[in-house]
Amino acid sequence: MFVDSHVNLHGERYEDDLADVLARAAEARVSHMLTISDRLDSLPAITEISDSHANIWHSVGVHPHHAKDYADLTAERLIELAQHPRAVGIGECGMDFYYEYSDRDAQEPVFRAHVHAAQETGLPLIIHTRDADDVTGDIISGEHSAKPFVPLMHCYTSGPDLAERALALGGYVSFSGIITFKKADDVRAIAEMVPMDRLLIETDCPYLAPVPHRGQRNEPAFVPHIAEKLAEIKGVDTEEIARVTTDNFFRLFSKAGKEQGV
Repeated sequence: MFVDSHVNLHGERYEDDLADVLARAAEARVSHMLTISDRLDSLPAITEISDSHANIWHSVGVHPHHAKDYADLTAERLIELAQHPRAVGIGECGMDFYYEYSDRDAQEPVFRAHVHAAQETGLPLIIHTRDADDVTGDIISGEHSAKPFVPLMHCYTSGPDLAERALALGGYVSFSGIITFKKADDVRAIAEMVPMDRLLIETDCPYLAPVPHRGQRNEPAFVPHIAEKLAEIKGVDTEEIARVTTDNFFRLFSKAGKEQGV
């Protein structure tokens, strides 16, 4: 079985056929998934999905694109939301200097609020970073030295230095369909470097559909293609990647693991 560690199932992309999407995931042996919070006002729709499906959990958080809309966000608010029984992670949060839909000065305090919530709850911190390796690395390293937490570098496309810094903090690195793209040799090199016990796989659907579905709407049923490519990179079979990444998911997201008896 496979676990898709990062899906975005709420919103208009799936509003007409979510049941069919989940049925195709089951047929593809995708047994569990984590649906991600991008904004706090998305949480009602997100929790409706996780409450309705025993194999789906959710996170609580604000994507850096939306940091400007949550300037007053506090760790206490995130901690409160994380008490929901199906909430197993903090984020998606982080720093994005590529699009910079929110000013850099607005992104950092919102990111730190998430870090503090992860420190207090013990839940993993799901991190988005783009063109902000040094700042992201400095924040997580500095905060970790004050009080530990476990970072998860989601949909990893950054360089080796940030990956190494996250791993040194006990963190995990997740790879998406990007590792199947023809020109993604640098991302595949990072995947080769990351230890097997720190790897996760994800679709980040509805975005970034892997080859052979590139250009289509992505969905959890496509995560085996990512596992196949990761198996090729690691020199193991796909079933080994399925086993390892599933074990890693439930170890990292231990709140979900306890519910599954893992």
